[in-house]
Amino acid sequence: MKACHIKPARLARQYTDKEEVVLWMNTVGPYHNRQETYKYFSLPFCAGSKKTISHYHETLGEALQGVELEFSGLDIRFKDEVMQTTYCEIDLDKAKRDAFVYAIKNHYWYQMYIDDLPIWGIVGEADENGEDHYLWTYKKLEIGFNGNRIVDVNLTSEGKVRLVPNTRISMSYSVKWKKSDVKFEDRFDKYLDPSFFQHRIHWFSIFNSFMMVIFLVGLVSMILMRTLRKDYARYSKEEEMDDMDRDLGDEYGWKQVHGDVFRPSSHPLIFSSLIGSGCQIFSVSLIVIIVAMVEDLYTERGSMLSTAIFVYAATSPVNGYFGGSLYAKQGGRRWIKQMFIGAFMIPAMVCGTAFFINFIAIYYHASRAIPFGTMVAVCCICFFVILPLNLVGTILGRNLSGQPNFPCRVNAVPRPIPEKKWFMEPAVIVCLGGILPFGSIFIEMYFIFTSFWAYKIYYVYGFMMLVLVILCIVTVCVTIVCTYFLLNAEDYRWQWTSFLSAASTAVYVYMYSFYYYFFKTKMYGLFQTSFYFGYMAVFSTALGIMCGAVGYMGTSAFVRKIYTNVKID
Repeated sequence: MKACHIKPARLARQYTDKEEVVLWMNTVGPYHNRQETYKYFSLPFCAGSKKTISHYHETLGEALQGVELEFSGLDIRFKDEVMQTTYCEIDLDKAKRDAFVYAIKNHYWYQMYIDDLPIWGIVGEADENGEDHYLWTYKKLEIGFNGNRIVDVNLTSEGKVRLVPNTRISMSYSVKWKKSDVKFEDRFDKYLDPSFFQHRIHWFSIFNSFMMVIFLVGLVSMILMRTLRKDYARYSKEEEMDDMDRDLGDEYGWKQVHGDVFRPSSHPLIFSSLIGSGCQIFSVSLIVIIVAMVEDLYTERGSMLSTAIFVYAATSPVNGYFGGSLYAKQGGRRWIKQMFIGAFMIPAMVCGTAFFINFIAIYYHASRAIPFGTMVAVCCICFFVILPLNLVGTILGRNLSGQPNFPCRVNAVPRPIPEKKWFMEPAVIVCLGGILPFGSIFIEMYFIFTSFWAYKIYYVYGFMMLVLVILCIVTVCVTIVCTYFLLNAEDYRWQWTSFLSAASTAVYVYMYSFYYYFFKTKMYGLFQTSFYFGYMAVFSTALGIMCGAVGYMGTSAFVRKIYTNVKID
């Protein structure tokens, strides 16, 4: 067969009458394991007789997501109807029959594309006893058009044929064209599920989280205002203080640690790298959600992942700026090492996980196995885009805001930390700190998980933006309250405590992912299980680093505020 290369239809494609319309076969795999996909022709299907067309991976996201478009060989032309026509025959020997039986037992289904519109079909089905297995042999395509554009595609599988060894099975197709009133811009609306994503529980969870925000902001405002008012009252020699103010008074001793509260954190190199990475992840999340709200990224294969990679690389100066300036403020000398760790912390975690899962994907011959060229491209982005931009950010951060301009002088000798009640220990505060932030997002986690691990297209990015804002406010409020009580117990180790108490949200998210796996999905097998828990670990860690950075930045502003407004004897 003669081979030629063309690019598959992009979204703006307009057709003339009888122009060729390409039916791409993408992948096939078990229904319950969404990420376990294989090339369509890894099953012994046959292709049509039309000349072969090979597909370029147009985007990095497409290659990373295991898109494997192969030409079906079917002759389809715009507005040209095709009656039921046999396009090829399968000589069913025992090996081929066993392959189809295995696929049917595991509920395999396949995905195809016409003009970037996805179509799904099931390979076959078994009878009630599970003894006989049947293959669907007739693809009945109904294509809707509006003007000179394709706006709708439907597939009906017919022609149920029993799988018997050493027989010949004919594969056939037909094409029917119909006028449609669907606008080209709205052609993906049929794939969305408003009844699922805009369910009243979704609205209720947002309202519930919003009420939590009001409560926490009120609590923090009360602490801040009472604390500052108490200090002003004391230094103005005002004796009229109510009981509540007296309870929050000197005996709690947060002013006693003014000489140690701005002492550099332990392991400042790792700490500043985590803060820088967290600020970058927050920037990426914010920008990608805004882009997704403006542009319908779900309409193009791999576009969300491509956008996230591009935005992550472009926001590298944010990482360098915040990480580098914090490291300089804490008196760090090895700033180049800090820059390298900050730049490669997240990429190394993601690539390390992907590399491990890639071995399993190669063993399974899955389409998710990342091509070597794509790996090289990702490494080039890390070394030639992320690292230089991180260097620029680090230099700017060190020079513009790297001076340790603390409101209180740091004592030469660290103050001994007095004994305190068990619930005031940093370890306890860290464990409890993530509960409320997780409570504000766990309903949204269900919708996000379902869209990624099941067959829903997530499109309600307005909800996601609201949840991100709520998560940040709740995280900052919780860490401020935790830090306030820690300082009242005359424990000045607030930097790591504020970061980890916010980051512990990730532990609860990962624990929830176990619940989701066992009770909400029917996944099975080594590949899908390792894929699920591997990437859930990456997601949870990234979320934890982001929450930790947000919590630390908010708490840092709070600590500076209260120690700036108090006179030190």
